Amino acid sequence: MANSGATRLRAVSEWVEAALLGRAVRALQWLSPEATSNLGGALARKLGPWLPISRVADDNLQRALPELDATARARVIRGVWDNLGRTAAELPHLASFRRTDAGPGWEIEGEAHVERLRDSGGQALFFSGHFGNWELILPVAASLGLPVAGVYRTASNAAVNQLIQSLRQKALGHGVVMFPKGALGARAALLHLRDGGSLGLLVDQKMNDGIAVPFFGRDAMTAPALAQFARHFSVPILPVRVVRLGPARFRLVCDPPLQVTLTGDRTADLYEITLAVNQTLERWIRADPTAWLWLHRRWPKG
Repeated sequence: MANSGATRLRAVSEWVEAALLGRAVRALQWLSPEATSNLGGALARKLGPWLPISRVADDNLQRALPELDATARARVIRGVWDNLGRTAAELPHLASFRRTDAGPGWEIEGEAHVERLRDSGGQALFFSGHFGNWELILPVAASLGLPVAGVYRTASNAAVNQLIQSLRQKALGHGVVMFPKGALGARAALLHLRDGGSLGLLVDQKMNDGIAVPFFGRDAMTAPALAQFARHFSVPILPVRVVRLGPARFRLVCDPPLQVTLTGDRTADLYEITLAVNQTLERWIRADPTAWLWLHRRWPKG
């Protein structure tokens, strides 16, 4: 009986959560993208630094950027929350963002790398991290004529997950797929690559059963999937990130493909590819520490 009651309570709680989120999405869609972004940023900037998870960000910053004093770290954390709040609030408008010269929308830097890939009809692996509005990466790639599949973390609330995925899929359009994180999604991604498709991955979060690779001078458990795919399929690896220029205004930056020499030694190759990826992420973060999501525990405690 107790388990049955707990199950019903959880179902009601999830229904309420999904209903409230649905109302919030509809309300935000009535506002302009800029107003929505500003609202989300203001709320997160005001409330976020007081949440316990901000202590994780402060600990990460002390480990990675010890030259920052407490005042500088607090400024970075406010910037992190500002960007996270804006990114979340912009999701209801994701499908409306187009390539524009000003105002809501996006521009691109390094488009030549994408054009060469698209014109050759080749496939590639794209990697990024939680920079700017990372939700834009796949929609921008699709707009440029380069459909890239992605991987997403499934929300525990099925109704919430369906709502979020519907907003993403509306922005992606037909023909672009996203695979759920986990064993089934990994197999689907592998088949997608075998069929000649391209794949984009966010690779900046800790994976407990990953491989230990330096990140800001400290070993960090890092997902090896990108390196495994790159080694198996021998496709180019393109680093991309989204830079926030203002409220609902973005620049997608596409860097040249990573230059990694494969040796034939599986362990060495996986390490070298993943090291090059982490070094790229580190370079981006050092350029603007406020642009990265410091809120997840990237290194072991202690």
